[in-house]
Amino acid sequence: MKKKRDKNIPKYHGFRIYFFSTVLYFFLVLPIVLILFIKTIPEWIPISDGTEIEGDSTTVDLESQAKVLPSLHSNKNLNIDYTFNNINLALLQPENIDNKIDSLLNRQASRAEPVIVNNTSTVSQSNNKLPEIFLLLIKLLLLSFLAGFAYNLPFKIFFKKKRKGKVLKEKLYHYCKKFLIKSPTINSIILLIPYSISLVYTFYAILFEENVEEAVSRFHIQYFFISLIATTLTILFVYYWQKHRVHIKYIEHIFTAEELRKRIFKIKTGRIRNRLWVSSGMTTLLPLIIVIFYLLISITSLVDTGITNFSEDHTEILYGKYINKIESDNIDDSRRLGWGYVNVFDSTLMLSGIFTGIFTSFIYIFLFIRWTTEGIVGPVKELLANMQLTGQGELDQFSVVRTNDEIGELAEGFNEMSQKLKDYFNNISKINQANSRFVPRQFIEFLGKNSIADVQLGDQVQKEMTILFTDIRSFTSISEEMTPKENFDFLNNYLGYMEPVIRNNKGFIDKFMGDSIMAIFSDQPEDAINAAIEMRIKLQEFNQVMGQFGKPPIDSGIGIHTGNLMLGIVGGEGRMDGTVISDAVNLASRIEGLTKIYGGSIIISEDTLIKLNDPSHYNFRFVDIVKVKGKKEAVYLFEIIDGEPAQIKELKSKTKEKFSKALQLYKNQNFIEANKLFKGVHNINKFDRASELYISRCTNFINKGVPENWDGIEVIEDK
Repeated sequence: MKKKRDKNIPKYHGFRIYFFSTVLYFFLVLPIVLILFIKTIPEWIPISDGTEIEGDSTTVDLESQAKVLPSLHSNKNLNIDYTFNNINLALLQPENIDNKIDSLLNRQASRAEPVIVNNTSTVSQSNNKLPEIFLLLIKLLLLSFLAGFAYNLPFKIFFKKKRKGKVLKEKLYHYCKKFLIKSPTINSIILLIPYSISLVYTFYAILFEENVEEAVSRFHIQYFFISLIATTLTILFVYYWQKHRVHIKYIEHIFTAEELRKRIFKIKTGRIRNRLWVSSGMTTLLPLIIVIFYLLISITSLVDTGITNFSEDHTEILYGKYINKIESDNIDDSRRLGWGYVNVFDSTLMLSGIFTGIFTSFIYIFLFIRWTTEGIVGPVKELLANMQLTGQGELDQFSVVRTNDEIGELAEGFNEMSQKLKDYFNNISKINQANSRFVPRQFIEFLGKNSIADVQLGDQVQKEMTILFTDIRSFTSISEEMTPKENFDFLNNYLGYMEPVIRNNKGFIDKFMGDSIMAIFSDQPEDAINAAIEMRIKLQEFNQVMGQFGKPPIDSGIGIHTGNLMLGIVGGEGRMDGTVISDAVNLASRIEGLTKIYGGSIIISEDTLIKLNDPSHYNFRFVDIVKVKGKKEAVYLFEIIDGEPAQIKELKSKTKEKFSKALQLYKNQNFIEANKLFKGVHNINKFDRASELYISRCTNFINKGVPENWDGIEVIEDK
């Protein structure tokens, strides 16, 4: 089945550009050439007695004319307009005709030698090169048409196949992609070559051809200049026509959308101002030059008439109504010097008006291009600067709508786009902020991602971090006395105190688990301990505030451990979550649970203690060696006394040495002496749960004996 053509893909035109540009050239050149030919042809025709004059397909027999002319002498009222060069002379008086005929015959006879064939004279062969120039130009143009056809054929095939949906060859595609942008220049050069050769040949004929008649030489010079102007217009016509089609019609069908997001032109950056100058020059200045050229060749000097003696009637015709305003001496000078022109005053007025109009057009072109450039380039530059700032993230940039045209529409559209972008990015920012509350920003950064949109299922990273677990003690019994809403509000108030502390100490909350918090600190273990101490202080503030509403005070325990973690994304395609998976996480959770047994507010593991840069910065004491549920290895536990209330902190600091000595005796199975010291500690500090626990253990070992293979490590089965 035949595929339907895609009408959105344009046809490629090459021949019509060549054809119409050539027509334009001859349209500009041929009329002037014809005028020059008619104007100067009488000067090319040598004549003598009995010569047949060729010039306008009319044969003039001087002998028969000589018989007619005397009859004109008898008619005093007959005026004769007679010329051999088609220029309007004065109405000759009959008494001057004989003199004029003799003058013309002598002048023409002096310009060329007649060729006698069968007792008759024929026209001499002229040195006019124009036919040769035109013939050469036509041949060269045919060759340039062939060269242009060969160059543009691949483009023609490319767009034809693409319109029909056919497969394009790789070489064809690369050729078109390589040369499409260059095609305006290449096509212009192909057509410029024949015109340039023609101009060079004409220039050579002007400079180096010998025995060339004055009229022919003058004709060649005039043709050279008009051909130069026509060539300039023609080549510019080709270049800008092809450039327009390339940029507007063809470019998106060869280059990809990604490539066209930026400028693909490797030439110097263009300017709108230059385009306006070129457009104005092509549409105004160059056509005005042609008008000036026409005016110049239309002027006929008195010298060109060949008349040496002017009668009063000649003068009156030349100067018309101005004859009475001119002194006779000036008229005689103009006759003698030949600087006057036929219809001199009217021609002068016409030329003055035209040149005034041309001068005015130059002023208007200069001013209007300046104004137009400022009216276009200024807003566009302002718009471009705002676009660049918007691209850099400054979303408050808006352009002033200065005009009511397409530039104004563009500025207005940019402003609408900027507002929508601002609203969109603000919305995205709000979404990101909301997401960061669910998935911490640090979590995303650990995974090496820029945003949550880049996160994928299975992303993970392993790193040594410090885990902090905290839990409200006896929260179940507290919550039973509150309604669900009160429970909800109570927790939010409590967590609202704790979360900023963790964030301000370079940590982030991995998850909330009811009244429990799991936080991670990636930099230093000190951050976790500092956060724990500050959380204990904030807890006292929280209790004071809640006490004003009749709520009972709460207490919390904090467990801290440092170890390797696997941080990543788990779940399914429909629901994912960031989490931390590691044995270190479980151990931190178990340590938090041990705070209830040992009565310490903050308990850390040995792994955390040894990673501290300066452990002496904290007030701590050794608590015990335990094996928690699920762990085979024993864990050394240390209590951070700095997290206790001021009174308890002071008492524990006071009894720290006695407690450490008693604990050493306990590990050495000297339970009697250890028991005495623990009792002494408890007598000083009734709030020391750890000393109370060891008193119970010592009493048990004293009464029941020490179990076999006891190594001083306590096994904790509770979670």
